[in-house]
Amino acid sequence: MAFENLTEKLQNVFKNLRGKGRLTEEDVKAALKEVKIALLEADVNFKIVKQFIKTVEERAIGADVMNGLNPGQMVIKIVNEELINLMGSEGAEIQLQPGKSITVLMMCGLQGAGKTTTTAKLAGKYKLKGKKCLLVACDVYRPAAIKQLQVNGEKQGVEVFTMGENHKPVDIAKAALEHATKNGHNLVILDTAGRLHIDEDMMTELQDIKANVDVHQTILVVDVMTGQDAVNVAKEFDEKVGIDGVILSKMDGDSRGGAALSVKAVTGKPIFYAGMGEKLSDLEQFYPDRMANRILGMGDVLTLIEKAQESIDIDEEKEKEMAAKMKKGKFDFEDYLESMKQMRNMGGLSAIMGMLPGMGVNAADLEDAIDEKQMARMEAIVLSMTVAERRNPKLLNPSRKHRIAKGAGVDIAVVNRFIKQFEQMQKMMKQFGGGGKKGRRGMMGGFPGMGGMGGFGGRRRFPF
Repeated sequence: MAFENLTEKLQNVFKNLRGKGRLTEEDVKAALKEVKIALLEADVNFKIVKQFIKTVEERAIGADVMNGLNPGQMVIKIVNEELINLMGSEGAEIQLQPGKSITVLMMCGLQGAGKTTTTAKLAGKYKLKGKKCLLVACDVYRPAAIKQLQVNGEKQGVEVFTMGENHKPVDIAKAALEHATKNGHNLVILDTAGRLHIDEDMMTELQDIKANVDVHQTILVVDVMTGQDAVNVAKEFDEKVGIDGVILSKMDGDSRGGAALSVKAVTGKPIFYAGMGEKLSDLEQFYPDRMANRILGMGDVLTLIEKAQESIDIDEEKEKEMAAKMKKGKFDFEDYLESMKQMRNMGGLSAIMGMLPGMGVNAADLEDAIDEKQMARMEAIVLSMTVAERRNPKLLNPSRKHRIAKGAGVDIAVVNRFIKQFEQMQKMMKQFGGGGKKGRRGMMGGFPGMGGMGGFGGRRRFPF
């Protein structure tokens, strides 16, 4: 996960600061020296790190901070604010033409950066916002590029315009715009060709498209796993073609994340989105303040709420029914399966916990805490039940439990323990619904197998 190493190192630095009642100038300088090393190891541009540390030090050694009741927290606050400034102060939106006017977005980037997949992800985002999108296959060089766009476009329910591999990209773009005008599309996204490295042919081709088609926004897709190379690529694309913003791909696969902290400061261009996974839904709008909170281990509850709203397709009546069930402690195994499905749609338990304040320490800790295999076993137990048994757990007598254990491929003791914990969870939900003290401690500990919070077999793991 992005910033994993940086988050861990910064939290260790700030842990020491919090333990001090009053900070001296030497304390601040020593802490910022560690922050500097952490940023450099995260592959943040050296000049940016130097200026960042200088700014934080000037603010942190001020009289207001040094005489504060909790100077350690004040230093953390300053680092947080400067991280936000570094990444662009506030979230930036791709600028679209008003009303029914056609907006043309040109996607560009090096080969292997994830440009074609990101193009389809972006189309899916804007389709949900009510836009009629048209994806245009302008990459006529890379084998299977057109097919890849068509497959992803079909998955997103978005039309793909292609003229094959025997036409110039600029002609394809012009023809696509005519097609969009005739068919009522109001967002055209051009998937242009990439190269293994920046060359004049690629730049000339992009310049040619911009000269012949009214491109409203040029968006660069950069692979954050290439570190400082990603920032250098962004700078060169901006100088030769002109870009309006950046989308960071593969943020889930890089533990450093230095490109995210450097690209805005080096190019002056905003980061629009960040690719957080391989699924076509794994594209998050980039908010500097939320990202800074994640880096400092403060969580990102707003993004978690948004992901829940996007991922959980539940009508109002069903929602009321579910709430009433939980209040009465009538939550059954069918509801359990539904909750597992919703959790997967949101990226899994590790993704959810990573956005909770204090939980995003590092991926290794989360992976150690969450036993995905155990979660799969729990689900297998439920799927081995009949529909009647899921809806009415009271039917589960010893012979039925033996049958379920065989079906799930687990020992009968595992089934008994799981059912017992499920019953405890039902009681907890009833107390929660009734506003009892026990219920207000939080739901997490009541779920079957939540090891570290009322665990499965006493282990510090979260099988569910």
